[in-house]
Amino acid sequence: MPVSDAFHIYDTTLRDGAQQEGLNLSVHDKLNIARHLDDLGVGFIEGGWPGANPKDTEFFALARKELKLKHATFVAFGATRRPNVKAADDVLLSALRDSGAPAVTLVAKAFDRHVDLALKTTLEENLAMIRDSVAHLRAEGQRVFLDAEHFFDGYRANRDYALEVIRVAMEAGADVAALCDTNGGMLPDEIADVVHDVLSATSARIGIHCHNDTGCAVANSMAAVAAGATHVQGTLNGYGERTGNADLVTIIANLELKKKQLVLPPNSLRESFRISHAVAEITNITPSGRQPYAGVSAFAHKAGLHASAIKVDPALYQHEDPASVGNDMRMLVSDMAGRASIELKSQELGVDLGGDRELVGRIVDRVKEMESRGFTFEAADASFELLLLEEANGKRPSFFTIDHWLTTVERAEDQSIITKAEVTVTAQGKAISCTGSGNGPVNAFDNALRSGLKQLYPELALLELTDYKVRILEGRLGTGAITRVLVETSDGKGEWNTVGVHENVIAASAMALEDAVTFGLLRQGRKPE
Repeated sequence: MPVSDAFHIYDTTLRDGAQQEGLNLSVHDKLNIARHLDDLGVGFIEGGWPGANPKDTEFFALARKELKLKHATFVAFGATRRPNVKAADDVLLSALRDSGAPAVTLVAKAFDRHVDLALKTTLEENLAMIRDSVAHLRAEGQRVFLDAEHFFDGYRANRDYALEVIRVAMEAGADVAALCDTNGGMLPDEIADVVHDVLSATSARIGIHCHNDTGCAVANSMAAVAAGATHVQGTLNGYGERTGNADLVTIIANLELKKKQLVLPPNSLRESFRISHAVAEITNITPSGRQPYAGVSAFAHKAGLHASAIKVDPALYQHEDPASVGNDMRMLVSDMAGRASIELKSQELGVDLGGDRELVGRIVDRVKEMESRGFTFEAADASFELLLLEEANGKRPSFFTIDHWLTTVERAEDQSIITKAEVTVTAQGKAISCTGSGNGPVNAFDNALRSGLKQLYPELALLELTDYKVRILEGRLGTGAITRVLVETSDGKGEWNTVGVHENVIAASAMALEDAVTFGLLRQGRKPE
């Protein structure tokens, strides 16, 4: 069922968010994102600008047939009529009218300088364009919102005219006038003052649309709501031009958890983390780990002091329960770790340390020693879990032993690069020699290792090296500096990270790959030798 009309959560990911550098959505991408947004329970989904480009026109045509929304109202975006053209004759207005969208958002100039320089028309004609366009679409049966572009800049330059833009739109039948901080240069106290004044000077229902150029998009949106705005526009994950738009996930969580203002259907907020990351997969933009509420680091704890307190009561170092947004608390293991960090992390990983203080102390000491040599376990949970199992059981989980390896890189006469690896392993009492090639020595090593072991462990065919990071830790030894390698591996159902450290980058990689394959076999239910 549609959410309440008393307060609007208005998503513009598919239009304003898609203007982000490096983000390019197909029609089917947009359909899938729209379904996720509807699952989250937003009130309005702005689909794009039909008639302005072929992709958006195709999307609206397909959406009419395939997009079945449970909660949201679908919205088309466009501009007011052109100067000196009748609204009924304007091609782009016709596209909005024929889009099938029950609601339309019209962008209009609220800054007199833009009217003069961008539209190249008079202030009076701009008001007529707003009046005619809103009235025309209302007469066609569509709900109309107005995006007052550059409103805050316009308000500073010519308050009376900016307010008149709002009055004209509302008198013509617009439901909401969204004040747009188009350049993203405002601060929260300034936003609050202007919103309060607009509400006092007009009878309009006010919305807010903020960009993040000062880092204040969310704060500005919250300030506007506090001042009386009842319609908030933003994008999922803060996508958008330049530094992005206001992040709707953060705004929604702030409203529901901090202000106790329910703006989504019941229990929908718990889907925030899942949907945020699902959309990130579609956009192919790595989500920020430090994103409020939905970032994987949003409830991650590293300091031993924090861990000790969290062990008593998680609320001592968490402002909200991570489950409220579908996230989880994570303990990070590092050289800052104490007993509490190790105990909580072992619980998180499902490794029972049996309350053995001596064992926990030994693990703490080992972690600190290894971290001093360049290992990092906060980015390599799988390697840390193997360490825990080794210390808890007195033996490292093992399915094979790497006896020997050799990698070669050759440039052929035709300038092609040929990389090969030879690996000898012992597994289940058998010595296995295997070879592999790849686009580099690490890839060749990985292919050789798994090709040999697949004879005994065919499930290794599911494994894929999905990410590989190298960092030179200290330069004091010149070319002999310590190298840390982080490897991400997937079996199609999940990913895990492992670490290796050595003066030689291939040796460090081999360590990380050995952990990756070992952990992968444990995930498949194999029992170690």
